[in-house]
Amino acid sequence: MSSEQQVLRRSIIVTFIIAAIGVGFGLMTGSYSIVFDGIYSLTDASMTVLSLWVTRLIAAGSVGQHSKLTERFNMGFWHLEPIVLGLNGAMLIGASIYGLINAIGSLLTGGRHLEFGWAIVYAAITIVAGCFMASYGRRANRRIRSSFLALDVKAWIMSVSLTGALLVAFVFGWAIQGTNLEWMSPYVDPAVLALISVVVIPIPLSTVRQALADILLVTPPVLRQHVDEVAERQVGKYGFLGHRAYVARVGRGRQIEIYFIVPTGAPARPLEEWDRIRDEIGEEIGGEGPDRWLTIAFTTDREWAE
Repeated sequence: MSSEQQVLRRSIIVTFIIAAIGVGFGLMTGSYSIVFDGIYSLTDASMTVLSLWVTRLIAAGSVGQHSKLTERFNMGFWHLEPIVLGLNGAMLIGASIYGLINAIGSLLTGGRHLEFGWAIVYAAITIVAGCFMASYGRRANRRIRSSFLALDVKAWIMSVSLTGALLVAFVFGWAIQGTNLEWMSPYVDPAVLALISVVVIPIPLSTVRQALADILLVTPPVLRQHVDEVAERQVGKYGFLGHRAYVARVGRGRQIEIYFIVPTGAPARPLEEWDRIRDEIGEEIGGEGPDRWLTIAFTTDREWAE
């Protein structure tokens, strides 16, 4: 079965091929919308390469592989994931805004003529390849559950949608040749580019928003509530005075710190007993694995927990 890195690697190869075809067909047909589609795919592929590198770093840190990088980043590489996701979304938005500006400029100067036949061939090839890759990535991510793969699948769906709009426009432009509507022909390409850009701009916003939340260590309410509920049960069970919990989501990683306030003068417990309590709390919190960073401390001084 394919791993996260294998799926991303195959997606990169196909994306680069489609991007090269897009730029070539765009220059051959004189279509800026096809060139934009190719550049958009090229941008997405470049960011997927970076995503693949980050997944390798995260995997290496999770299994404890030692290298100069793991020595410098001994708390893991989770923080790189939201940075890459945010950068990816921002670049796709920027490319769309640039495409919109070019489209408006072209519409104001009378549009441009293009070869609709070859443009239709390109759109058909790209749609078939995009549908296959989106389906492949979605099936794989049902098991893997990766934010990178989810974004990659979203990118393929976006690509298919964009190219589908291009195909409709090109078929329309081809159909009006030799008719009373042929005067609209030069405006087909910039008009569809403007429409696609307007539609695409808001799509990566949710990814950028979540990435910023992870980078800024915004506490996930659901996870915080769950951790507090588990800690409160332990407070009542062992007679602690209270607790302080600190929770953050960084990419696929969950960072959880819990401090329990122990009464002064409470009966001494052997270290093995404290470790057993930690194991019990960890099991209740759940999600044990390489992407959970859990720290549990016991103290009689509230200042250590603040």
